[in-house]
Parts: sequence; C-alpha cells; structure tokens
Amino acid sequence: MTVPSSFDKDLAALLPRLRRFAHALSHSPADADDLTQATAERALRSKAQWQPGTSLDSWACRIMRNLWIDTVRSRSRRERVEAPAEEAERIGEDPAMDAKVELARMMAAMSRLPDEQREVVALILVEGFGYRETADMLGVPIGTVSSRLVRGRVALLQMVGE
Repeated sequence: MTVPSSFDKDLAALLPRLRRFAHALSHSPADADDLTQATAERALRSKAQWQPGTSLDSWACRIMRNLWIDTVRSRSRRERVEAPAEEAERIGEDPAMDAKVELARMMAAMSRLPDEQREVVALILVEGFGYRETADMLGVPIGTVSSRLVRGRVALLQMVGE
C-alpha cells in the first residue's frame, strides 16, 4: 500500500471546488464530472510540472479551463441547463425546491453569458478567487478581468430581471 503524497491529498481536497468550476463551465452535471475527472488525471500525470509554493488550485483550474476549451472545440453542439418543467409546477410548495429552481435559473442565465464573462464570474463570484489570481489563471490583464466581471454581472442581472 502506497501512502498518498501531500500533492495527492491537496488535489483530493480541491475536488469539490474543481467540480463547481467544471459545472460553471459545462452547464451539465455529467460533463462536470467528466471534466473534473479528466482534470484530476491530467494533474496527477503532470504533477512534476507543478511548482511547490505556487497555488495548486490556480494550476488545477488552468488545466481544467484548457481541457474545457479543447472539449468545446471538438463538440458540434452545446447543451443548455434548464429546470425541468415538473419542478416549475411545484414552485412555492417546498423552500428547497424553490432554491433548486432559482439555482437552475441562475445557471441557465450563466450559460447564456459569453465564455469569457462566464469564466470570470465563476472564478470570482462562485469560487471566491481574487482578481489577480483570476487574471493569472486566465492569462489576461487584471483590467480585463474587472471589465468582464462587470459586464457579466450586468448581463446576469438583466437576464434574471433584477
């Protein structure tokens, strides 16, 4: 039996966060699971390339983003996430159901954002990364991150009617 390394333990601890980011990118729980698994596999195969002392979560998110870009380029169609009609009929009966429908509505709105805005919104508003860290992950200037976030927020608010 081999003892997991610190890298392996740290990567395992990141899996819930990576899955949330994968869901924000893919709009599909099944695709998010596949993307998370592919990211973990790639990170484990490439762990010699990771520099100790740097942010493992930023490195893993960059791997995930690159994998997703490759996936999108190879697909002929894109899926959209919407709340099932039977859930809409029960709105108001169950607070948990209402929250689930509201989450589905927000995810559907996020899916309509341009990729660049959706990535920034997911990394900053959902995952809690800072502007500088997000800029480094995406390889863009911090001002670009700021403007994409503002445009993404405004678009989301318009889509959900607030």
